Amino acid sequence: MNSLVATPPVPPHFHEHSRFSPSLSNHLFQVSTPSQPTSNRKRKAEDDSNDHDVRMSASPTSSPAFTPRPLPNRQVKRARPNVSGRPLSLPRLLETLDTDALRSLVQSMCQRHPELNDEVLQTAPRPSVAATLQVLRNYQSTLQAAFPLGGNPSSDYAYNRVRQHLSNLLDALSDFTPHFLPPNETQPSTSLSYLDGATEIIHSLPRWDSPQHNIDRDLAYDEIAKAWVLVIREAAKRGGGIQLQYGGWDQKLAKHNQTSGGKLQAAVNELSSSLGWMGGSAVPGAGGPPPSDPGSIREQLLSGTYGLGVPLKVGPW
Repeated sequence: MNSLVATPPVPPHFHEHSRFSPSLSNHLFQVSTPSQPTSNRKRKAEDDSNDHDVRMSASPTSSPAFTPRPLPNRQVKRARPNVSGRPLSLPRLLETLDTDALRSLVQSMCQRHPELNDEVLQTAPRPSVAATLQVLRNYQSTLQAAFPLGGNPSSDYAYNRVRQHLSNLLDALSDFTPHFLPPNETQPSTSLSYLDGATEIIHSLPRWDSPQHNIDRDLAYDEIAKAWVLVIREAAKRGGGIQLQYGGWDQKLAKHNQTSGGKLQAAVNELSSSLGWMGGSAVPGAGGPPPSDPGSIREQLLSGTYGLGVPLKVGPW
């Protein structure tokens, strides 16, 4: 009876999986046994772990000498809850204005409120020589740029083209010069530096074919010569005239006089008289007194040769 019981059929795909190649069968059913390299790798991993723990224990953060500093409390700006348009504050508005805009703004305010004139004059810093001469040079550059291209630069046509710019330069020169003269300016060196630069600007003024057009230029020379005379007199009274004695102003003024065609002769004579009274050398071309005796005590003290074997004159003999 049992022999009649049929064995259930086996699906064909089971037979297919049972027919692997010998090499694949050995690979699938191979039992891995622990070997020496595996234990070596395990020991090496444990050593690395121990080394890592040692390095971590020796790090600066875990060292007892290291004290962590608390981070500074920074005030974080928060965004405005409501964003809307608003005008600039006065400091921010002034930052956006250039020099011309600021000048126009101050002049407009002083015209509408005349009581601000004195406050502005007292609050504003004194103009320096360099800044003032730069303003005059700007007027000079504008004058030169206004000349017509081609033709005679000294003709009546050219004069009519640049007359307004020439007048602006001469007016600025006439306004700035008294500011650097005594008693408003107490430092002779400052006054002399301004006069030196202003005289150079007058030298650059154009000469015209028509004599009547050169009257303004001659008047500018006359005013600057009087300014030189005033400053030289005041400088001779201060500190024994050291500014005139060792500033090289005798040579500078003599050169200005030569360039102007002798229009500064009065200033040259005044400087020669001051240097002669102080015992200094006369200005070249001034016709003043002869140079002082280099053997005098004053000359030796000023030149640093006193007591160095230079013979001294004592008495009238």
